[in-house]
This record gives sequence, C-alpha cells and structure tokens, in this order.
Amino acid sequence: MLQKRRLAEKFKEAAASVLPIAAIVAAVCFCAAPVQSGLMLSFLVGAGMLVVGMGLFTLGADMAMSRIGSSIGAKLTRSRRLALIVLLSFVLGVAITMAEPDLQVLAASVPAIDTRVLILAVSAGVGLFLALCMVRILFRLSLRGMLLACYALVFALCVWIPREMLPLAFDAGGVTTGPMTVPFIMALGVGVAAIRSDENARADSFGLVGLCSVGPVLSVMLLSAIFRPDTAAAGGVQVTNPDTTAQLGLGYLRAIPSYLLEVAAALAPIFAFFLLFQIFSLRLRKLPFVRILAGVVHTYVGLVLFLTGVNVGFSPLGYVLGHTLAQGALRWGLVPLSMLMGWFIIRAEPAVHVLNRQVEELSAGAISAKAMGLSLSVAVALANGLALVRVLTGLPILYLLGPGYALALGLSMFVPKTFTAIAFDSGGVASGPLTAAFMLPLAMGACEASGGSVMTDAFGLVALVAMMPLITVQTMGAVYLLKSRRRSAEPAAAAFGDDEIIELWEAV
Repeated sequence: MLQKRRLAEKFKEAAASVLPIAAIVAAVCFCAAPVQSGLMLSFLVGAGMLVVGMGLFTLGADMAMSRIGSSIGAKLTRSRRLALIVLLSFVLGVAITMAEPDLQVLAASVPAIDTRVLILAVSAGVGLFLALCMVRILFRLSLRGMLLACYALVFALCVWIPREMLPLAFDAGGVTTGPMTVPFIMALGVGVAAIRSDENARADSFGLVGLCSVGPVLSVMLLSAIFRPDTAAAGGVQVTNPDTTAQLGLGYLRAIPSYLLEVAAALAPIFAFFLLFQIFSLRLRKLPFVRILAGVVHTYVGLVLFLTGVNVGFSPLGYVLGHTLAQGALRWGLVPLSMLMGWFIIRAEPAVHVLNRQVEELSAGAISAKAMGLSLSVAVALANGLALVRVLTGLPILYLLGPGYALALGLSMFVPKTFTAIAFDSGGVASGPLTAAFMLPLAMGACEASGGSVMTDAFGLVALVAMMPLITVQTMGAVYLLKSRRRSAEPAAAAFGDDEIIELWEAV
C-alpha cells in the first residue's frame, strides 16, 4: 500500500511537470504555429510516456540510488581510509553519471561528437570532482575558496577553447546533476560527513552538487583540446511525421529495443559495483537488498520509457515549434513563451524536489521550500528568456556567463556560506530533464531558422538555467541579512555568522 502511494505521488509530480508544458505547446500549435497532426499526436504520446517514465524513474532513484549512496557512504566512513574513500567516490561518480538521463539527452543532441566519448568524458569529470568533494568534507576545506579557484581556472581556459565548444562545455555542467545523481551525491556526502563530530559537519555536506558541476565543464574543455569535432556536422533534431497511427506506433516500437540496450549499458556499471560491494562489504539483509533491486528495475523501466518518449515524440515537436515561430512574425514571442515554460518546468522538476526535501531534512526545516521554489522559478524563467534572446541575436555566451558568475562569486563573499552552498546546489539541479528534452530542441529549431550556429547560439541554454539560481538564492540571503541588520535595536537581531543556518520565511 505504501509503495502504491509513493508511486502515485511520483506520477503526480511527473504529470505536474510535463502536462503544463504539453498544454502550452498544444495551445501555441493550435493558435499560432500549426504543425502536422501526426507530429502532434506523436508528441502527446511522448508526453504520456514521459509522465510514466519519470514517475517510475524517480521512485526507483529514491528506492535504489539514495539507499546505495547512504549505505556506501556510511560504510566508507567506518573504514576511515582516505585513499579508499577517494578512489571509490571517483568510481561511483563515473558510474552514476553515465546513467543520468539529462546527459543522455544532451549527448544525443550533439552529433558533432561521438555520444559515448562525450558521456565518458563528462562522467570522468563528475567522478574526479566527487572525489574532491569528499576530500573537502574530510579536511574541512572552504567551499567558497574552492569555487573561486575552480571558476577562475574555467574562465582562464575559455581563452584557449574553440568558441564552438564553450556553450557545450557549460551545458555539460548543468545536465550532469539530475534526478539520478543528486540523491546519490547528497546521500554519499551526508554519509561521509558523519565521520566528523564538529557542528559544521552537516552544513559541509551542502555544496557537493554545485562543486561536481564544475568537473564536466573542465572535462569537455579538455576534450575539445585533444579531440577536434566536426562542428559543422551539428544539425537539428531528426523529425518524422507519421501518416497513420500504425506508423506512429511502429516508430515507438522500433525505438524501444535500442533504448533497452542503451539503458542497460548505462546502469550496468553502478549495479555491478553495488553487487560487489554487497558481497564483500555491505552485506545488507534480504529485505533492504530486495528493495534496492526493485528500485533498480523501476529505474531501468522508467529511463527506457523516458528516453523513448523524449527522442521519438517530445523533442521533435520542440524543434519544429522553435523553427516555425522563428520564421514568422511572432519570432520575438519565443522569449516570453520560453520564460513561461521555464516557470512551469522548474516548479515540478524531480531533481529540484529531491534537493528541496533533503535540504529541509538536513536543515531541520530552517530553509523554506516555499522561498526556494519561488527563487528558482524566477531564476529559470529569466534564464530561458535570456537564452532565446541569445539565439535570436547571436550574443556570445561569455557576455552573459562572465558577468553572471562574477556576480554569483562576488555575492558568496558577503552571504552566509550555507546560502552559497545551497545556491550552487540549486544551480546544478535546476536544469532538469525537461530543459534538455524540450527547451534545448526549441532553441535549436529557432537557431537554425534564424540562420545561426547551433553549437554557438543554441547550446548554452542549460548553462544559463544552471547559472541564474546562483544569483537569486544568494540575493535572497543578502536581502535577509540587510533586514536583520536594520533591527539592531532588538536584542535578538544579532548578525548571523558564516556557519549558521538561518530562517528564510521573511526573505520572500
């Protein structure tokens, strides 16, 4: 009964995320941008598969990935062996990222680079920085200092990286922290933080997602230096318009076997690692072990349905819609349309729910989910609007990312470090599955219709979505501090220290 209730909740979350976008798209297609009926029907079928797939996938991630992460993290802390913790964190980071659906969708959208090469490079970046996160927790290193050093390196390397690869590099940092990796990384971080007994140990478990987002950016930059892709090969999404319902169904049925094999290959490393860890170290009892296996099955089936729905029905209509609107008189209407979609997407992204729930638990309710939700909604709406402005004007990505990260890192010098950690975590999870599955194809279609370059103008949308929460969440913290200082006459209005978790209700 409990399992059925949890599954119903997951389906409700997925429907709340997908259905508003489907309704907006349907309204636009019926009124302003007519598309072929077969393509529209395929989109609606794909939307249904996304709801079912995301529901099963997120339930499976809760049942399996969170428990695997917390169990392995707790076991590693008992060993107190730094080399083992670092090595296994790297291996786990690589394995879990390879199965991330956001990364699968992004990699499939980049024909200029072999999909497996890109996924492996990005996964290695996450693994390296997850190991670095464990070192930070154990040695109590400053998150602020590490972020400043890492982003200084990132922007210094921008001078040497081909301009065609810069947007993709920053996009890679946004897509790798989704519903698969977020619960696992946070659970692993909490487990490793338990080895410390000081009062700041729990707070230091924040920031892992944000720091892990830097690794893929650097890895794609390195990839572009040693592997010169044919960026001219980057084209649009493959679009098919079925003439009959039989052709529509056959298109989905033909796609499913390839995704069955693809998802099995993606999940195999983390599953094999868990089995080995269970045999030689964990030795979980039968019931917890069976529940994790059931979670893996849910994850597998959900991910197959999700990727099939995205690639066969969902993304193609996004591409056609962007292409159609960009050619007409309503081309600038893409900006408010993308902002509206961004507002609804973030309000029900599964990864954001995972982050908000774990933040509330770890901060004992001190960080308001209401304030977090409003801040992220505003941030993602603005990011999507800026991304479409960039598509339509050809504005270089660094003109937005440079000042944006400078402001975000500058704010980190003035707000409590908990706000900084949560802000960078929020940036990592805000760019969830629907951003890569629909908003990016929309931008690609608009870009091609406008005569721009997909690699330089369309890619970068995910990066902007990941950047904006860094500013809005920390701005919320700065506003709260300013209000608290104005109450200096009240005895209870003492200034907050860097190490304190503060209440956000009045920050909204």
